[in-house]
Amino acid sequence: MMLVCEQKQLDMKSSVKHVLVLIAGFVSFVAAQSPVPQHATVEMVASGFQFVEGPVWKDGVGLLFSDIPANKVYQWTPGAGVSVFRSPSGNSNGLTFDAQGRLVMTQTGNRRIARIESTGEETILAATYTGKKLNSPNDVVVKSDGSIFFTDSPFNIPAGQKAELGFSGIYRISPYGSLQLLDASLNEPNGICFSPDETKLYVNNSSERVIYVWDVSSDSTIVNKRRFASMNPVGYADGMKTDAAGNIFCSGPLGVWVFSPAGVVLDTILVPGQTSNCNWGDASGKTLYITSGTAVYRIRFSTTGVEDSAPRGGQLNELRGNYPNPFNPTTTIQYKLASVGHIILRVYDTRGRLVSTLLDGVSGAGLHSLVWDAAGCPSGVYLLQLTLQKESNKFSQQVNKMVLSK
Repeated sequence: MMLVCEQKQLDMKSSVKHVLVLIAGFVSFVAAQSPVPQHATVEMVASGFQFVEGPVWKDGVGLLFSDIPANKVYQWTPGAGVSVFRSPSGNSNGLTFDAQGRLVMTQTGNRRIARIESTGEETILAATYTGKKLNSPNDVVVKSDGSIFFTDSPFNIPAGQKAELGFSGIYRISPYGSLQLLDASLNEPNGICFSPDETKLYVNNSSERVIYVWDVSSDSTIVNKRRFASMNPVGYADGMKTDAAGNIFCSGPLGVWVFSPAGVVLDTILVPGQTSNCNWGDASGKTLYITSGTAVYRIRFSTTGVEDSAPRGGQLNELRGNYPNPFNPTTTIQYKLASVGHIILRVYDTRGRLVSTLLDGVSGAGLHSLVWDAAGCPSGVYLLQLTLQKESNKFSQQVNKMVLSK
């Protein structure tokens, strides 16, 4: 996580079923390839924090996550809500569990990696390299052999302290406790995760918004570094995870970007705030929990509601295509609602920048239409996004592509 609270964010409240595939400067939309269920929605599960990070799930415990400025780890469980799990936390950032079920945490304030024992006592796993303090350990992942891999960047070195190492690193702590520097070629290594078979290690370089991949050799060194994928809007790449199929879910501009094992962008799950990390949870392991700004969200990949199961073309709530399309300079937009609801209708460019808010208010049931005049906009592809508030913290969202041709 790079804590950049002044970063401008788009005010978006849900997931979106669009796919950005960048080929020779052109943008196409291939939603059929996305692993994200077609009608899944993003739900807020907890809010009111300062800046959250490091979500991790454990059966019998629930969801744990860091609030870095608050110097706390919080616990959230369905039905019981939020409670403080650990305070102070050393300004913890990334969280994970080892094979023995012990919590492993990067502590940006303490500038070290620590493990919480079953007694609640804290064991320091790594704090220095060649006699110098680590920068500000960021994200962490545990390999099946018990070794711990983590990134160390100078993002959150406490005020009044300074970097001592002169580089940012990707490190490994062996099962026996020795610290090994694996790579120092990135200036801002951040999110880190393995492929499902642990033969590849993915690390992103934060402000560059590029994910790199290395092959993991048998002795847990990493070799053959290469560029894997990139994110084009402004912002930062942050925490990331893989799914069982090897798809990469990377926090970054707009929300969570989904990449195939080949590095092709499959989807972007739009999330409000500065999205910092994500992780799988619930007993099924099919819910993606997302930390973003001051709140925690989730999107379920297994069961969905009755409305979400409606087939396309027969949805209870539907954003219909604009006409004409392509258009110049005006186009008519239609949407249909099953009942009264709060509607937000916005236009974005393909870099995720807000172009126009066409509607933000209550709309009645039935078929509605309005006209967008794009006389002041350049030719290109635009995204029309319809957000419908369904419940207090649950939103439904759809996106269509529009082409302005002057």
